[in-house]
Amino acid sequence: MWMSKLQRLSKQVKLTVFTILMTATSVCSAIPVHAATTDIALAAQAKAAVLMDATTGTILFSKNEHQRLPIASVTKVMTMLLIFDAIDRSQLHLTDRIRTSDYAASMGGSQIFLKPGEQMTLRDMLKGIAISSANDAAVAVGEHLAGSEANFVRLMNVRAQGLQLKDTHFINANGLPVANHYSSAYDLAVLSRELMKHEQVTRFTGVYSDHLRQHTEHPFWLVNTNKLIRFYQGMDGIKTGYTAEAKYCLAASAKRNHFRVIAVVLGEPRAPVRNAEVTEMMNYAFSHYDIKSVYAKGQVVTLAPVWRGQLQVVGVAPTQTVGILVSKMDHSVTGTVKTELIPLFAPVKKGQFAGCVKIMTNDKVVVSVPLITVSEIEKVSFFEMLGRSIKSLFLLGVRQ
Repeated sequence: MWMSKLQRLSKQVKLTVFTILMTATSVCSAIPVHAATTDIALAAQAKAAVLMDATTGTILFSKNEHQRLPIASVTKVMTMLLIFDAIDRSQLHLTDRIRTSDYAASMGGSQIFLKPGEQMTLRDMLKGIAISSANDAAVAVGEHLAGSEANFVRLMNVRAQGLQLKDTHFINANGLPVANHYSSAYDLAVLSRELMKHEQVTRFTGVYSDHLRQHTEHPFWLVNTNKLIRFYQGMDGIKTGYTAEAKYCLAASAKRNHFRVIAVVLGEPRAPVRNAEVTEMMNYAFSHYDIKSVYAKGQVVTLAPVWRGQLQVVGVAPTQTVGILVSKMDHSVTGTVKTELIPLFAPVKKGQFAGCVKIMTNDKVVVSVPLITVSEIEKVSFFEMLGRSIKSLFLLGVRQ
């Protein structure tokens, strides 16, 4: 009899775990959607453009958003993303010293004039990449991280595939002109949104001027190629680009309060036109929309069950702020909130992936933020687990 009840209890546990697994996604994925807006006249002279809410990924405006175009140094958005991904994994540190190869030093165009064999910290290399669009620094860091620029470019394309960027292909790490190197305004908006999830990136992209090689015989003054950093309220990135083929390009980011907006323009005829049209796009977003915060980063959303743990539940919290896009015109919101958990088995570590909190719009996931555990849970002893099983069997018998 007891064995039969144990088997029934085991089946119930397995069924519960299976149900949780079926309702949870293996990764937190989301599909950007278009906001329901009337036609608006923006980015008139750009070949392609996208205006995106960074929190939800909602497209607020688009023009030829999937057209494959040369992107010049906006390429470095992906270069920086791989660098900050590596920093998060502790594979790279800002204090690491990066050696410049002969090849990296030979890059033309925008550069910080690295000499073969010169060493510079990753922090300073990032200043060169983010502020001055340094082609030599981008290649030097790529070589340091992946062994060669070719290997680094493979990582760039793998990351692009992971983000489902269907109109993007990289040939080099810096965006110097080369055949078959392209992206789209939509893909660059998605890529920019991913980069801005790294909170410390704006310490580099949001700086208007700085110095390299201070207190040496050859100091180098850096001035941001994105002049809107200085002149537009809240602007903190991300990357400009120009070649004769690509014309004037910009992936821009601005934040006011909790509302971050991404604007991408490609193929603008002149830099002043590019800046003016990005300004118009940003103004439109900030005047028509806002973000309603649902959960703050680190706020406990719910308690997740823990199997075989000394404590049977653990708090889980989002890795970043979760919000819903709100229209200032009619005060409507664009989604509902849904939480999905995966099974957790002790021992559980603090910061362990536990599921996702999602914003749904028209049955589509438009925001999906990972949930992580806020504390550790040790594994229960064999005898305590046995006691729990006997208690569960007793309660099961009472109910029957």
